[in-house]
Amino acid sequence: MTTSPVITVINATKVFGANAHVTTAIHNVSFEALAGELTLFLGPSGSGKTTLLTLAAGLTKPTSGTVLLFRKEIGACSPNELRELRSRHIGFIFQNFRLIDALTVEENVQLVLRFIGTSKGESRLSAQRVLTNLGIDHLARRFPPTLSQGEKQRVAIARAIANRPELIIADEPTASLETLQGFGIIKLLHEYAKNKRACVIVASHDLRIMELADRVFRLEDGKIVCKTPSHTP
Repeated sequence: MTTSPVITVINATKVFGANAHVTTAIHNVSFEALAGELTLFLGPSGSGKTTLLTLAAGLTKPTSGTVLLFRKEIGACSPNELRELRSRHIGFIFQNFRLIDALTVEENVQLVLRFIGTSKGESRLSAQRVLTNLGIDHLARRFPPTLSQGEKQRVAIARAIANRPELIIADEPTASLETLQGFGIIKLLHEYAKNKRACVIVASHDLRIMELADRVFRLEDGKIVCKTPSHTP
């Protein structure tokens, strides 16, 4: 089956600061991330992974070079256009989960749907459905402080996929988890990419993720130093 790029980055460089305090976080990076695949950016802290994710999500624009998100050049998009793309087409998964402690699990998942204008009733049904599909519907009335780390990450995934995004961006999703829990989380994301023909991008220093990644880019000092092409038939 032919796959299409969800993200295309061409010779992108991102510089922070000015004059004598310039830091080049990303230098002349090019890559594509495709629908139906899990793409892994592998590298140590400070290698540029997080900056690359912010570029891929349209949260920041490159200092030079081109970033195409859903075939739109982010440099030419207004803040409102980028906000609309993110809210309706991108799901985010964070290392520290970023769940709202005062809301139940179900309410945390509903929140992303309510944000894009989904009715209260429909958002509740959608939240219940995604929690059931992930096997965590029994947690629906619980509050985040009462959950284990693995449960929190599954709730974060439920929230990220609640509106069926075409792109999921995950920053160190296994960092707080034990080995089996971490592998289970990556397996869920890989299955989502395949089943929904979605693009999943993971940034991590966890070598174990390579086993399920369709393509791997190794980062060092803001540069891609090694590319492993897709092995998907």
